[in-house]
Amino acid sequence: MPFDPNNIMQDRITDIGPPKYDKSFPPFIKQNYGKWKYHEILEPGVLVHVSETGAEVFTVRVGTCRLVSVDLVRDVCDIADKYCSGYVRWTTRNNIEFMLADKAKLQPLIADLRSRGNWFPIGGTGASITNIVHTQGWVHCHTPAIDASGVVKAVMDELFEYFGSMKLPAQVRIALACCLNMCGAVHCSDIAILGVHRKPPFVEADRVEKVCEIPLVIAACPLAAIKPKKVGDHKAVEINEKRCMFCGNCYTMCPALPIADQDGDGIALWVGGKVSNSRTAPTFSKLAVPYIPNEPPRWPTTVNDIKKIVEAYASGGRRYERIGEWIERIGWERFFERTGLEFRHEHIDDYRLAMTTWRTTTQFKF
Repeated sequence: MPFDPNNIMQDRITDIGPPKYDKSFPPFIKQNYGKWKYHEILEPGVLVHVSETGAEVFTVRVGTCRLVSVDLVRDVCDIADKYCSGYVRWTTRNNIEFMLADKAKLQPLIADLRSRGNWFPIGGTGASITNIVHTQGWVHCHTPAIDASGVVKAVMDELFEYFGSMKLPAQVRIALACCLNMCGAVHCSDIAILGVHRKPPFVEADRVEKVCEIPLVIAACPLAAIKPKKVGDHKAVEINEKRCMFCGNCYTMCPALPIADQDGDGIALWVGGKVSNSRTAPTFSKLAVPYIPNEPPRWPTTVNDIKKIVEAYASGGRRYERIGEWIERIGWERFFERTGLEFRHEHIDDYRLAMTTWRTTTQFKF
């Protein structure tokens, strides 16, 4: 049958790709789609959206882990069946949002969630710390420098009071990526936790030719730091350590080039990024702490440094001012002074194409 552009679903024989988004809309969302007039935050984690038709939709946002059990998903579905006509959604920051059109069920839903202890914490809206988005870490990824879920749990336990309240100057988005390939949102977050490798991959020369396609390994390196090399009777590779940026691409292609290292792997903290275009342009995160050792299971140094940043921002930021805007206003010199973080040589921008980011004036903010 010829393709009919006026009937694109005719004779369709595949379900490849996601379904059209509006097929998953709850009825009260579909009826008011494109008609929303305004929304308000009634209390931390509780919102109401009002349509031009006068219809109201209430949302209760609940923080949760990225990796959850089947039992927890079943509990979520039971709650949605009881209060929300069976509808529930997950946000891109691993929140659960219960949406309902019946105002009479709002307070019973909130009471039910709170009766379950900290399994379903309500918050993450407005001037709060939103749920931490993170990558896979040691649970699933093959090139992590740090864990993800464990670090996030330790950090959020310490900062939990800022999730269920709105007492910060503005929202604070924290993200974690367990290596510099950054499949998390660490390049543009208010506070970013980044796993860093500090040593190049170790070449297991006797295994390379047995488990790897050497041309693919060489081609996988974005910096051309790998070349073939004969080691004894074995065909192997050699890594130019000065060129290596520790991305782990070669290990992805060849398990005989492990990059994980107990002593070399650790955490870097970055600050000041944002995606929002409000007030100031979107910005990338900038280095705050170049290296913190891995300290499982609670990562005390990482948690303490992040808490210093949050508390300094909470006491010195102006209303609606994001962390990056606060830093630009007071200056980086005062940022290090107020947070108590150490300024080190790694903070000096010596990238060869960094002339657009260099400070080019003699004005310092002390």
